[in-house]
Amino acid sequence: MEALAHLAAASLTGDETKKAYAALSSGFAYGLAAIGPGIGIGYLVGKSVEAMARQPEAAGMVRTTMFLGIAFTEALALIGFVVFILVGL
Repeated sequence: MEALAHLAAASLTGDETKKAYAALSSGFAYGLAAIGPGIGIGYLVGKSVEAMARQPEAAGMVRTTMFLGIAFTEALALIGFVVFILVGL
């Protein structure tokens, strides 16, 4: 990572260097922001499948709740993406 920063700083002017650092840091921040929803969706789906296996008669209700949970969790990733775009500009 430090080698990339030195490479970027060697060939860019002051303003361009700031923009390059902003782009690198916002991309890194979005990568971190995407980890949480990814883990959350995986955990949610796993527990939903487990619940459907234990009580097949409640599968419809569990599935509906699972999709609502996925939508709310995915909203966090979309918020992170919007912040990534705004910071990168």
